[in-house]
Amino acid sequence: MTVTVWYDGGCPLCRREIAFMRRLDRRERIRFVDVSEGSEAGPACPLDRETLLARFHAREEGAGASGDATADAEGGARDEIVSGAAAFAAMWRAIPLLRPLGLLARNRYVLNVLEFGYRGFLRFRPGLQKFFGWIDRTPSSRRA
Repeated sequence: MTVTVWYDGGCPLCRREIAFMRRLDRRERIRFVDVSEGSEAGPACPLDRETLLARFHAREEGAGASGDATADAEGGARDEIVSGAAAFAAMWRAIPLLRPLGLLARNRYVLNVLEFGYRGFLRFRPGLQKFFGWIDRTPSSRRA
């Protein structure tokens, strides 16, 4: 199974999170695609840039437990693009350390709680982006 993740590379908070996920993705099962202004998302980019920047999007690709590339182990559609908490859960399932959380999110009640939290986060995202942008510009007081 591989996952394609579209993210906002112009967002300092998003860059930090994706850098963390890249470190956890030791098996290189996630393809990270920067869709920020000036980046080239390529032909695999299925949605317009504005839609991709508004919410986190991902697509799980590959065969499910039954070997059928169009259905996952629970019978859900595969290779469909998901957003928000469902996109995070898809990414988590590709990382062994986070896989249990991603599998738990297949439960619709758990996913609804995660989506509620994600929507709340979206309200604070602009302020967090400014904060992390400020941190990125502030010289570190630590010595190398």
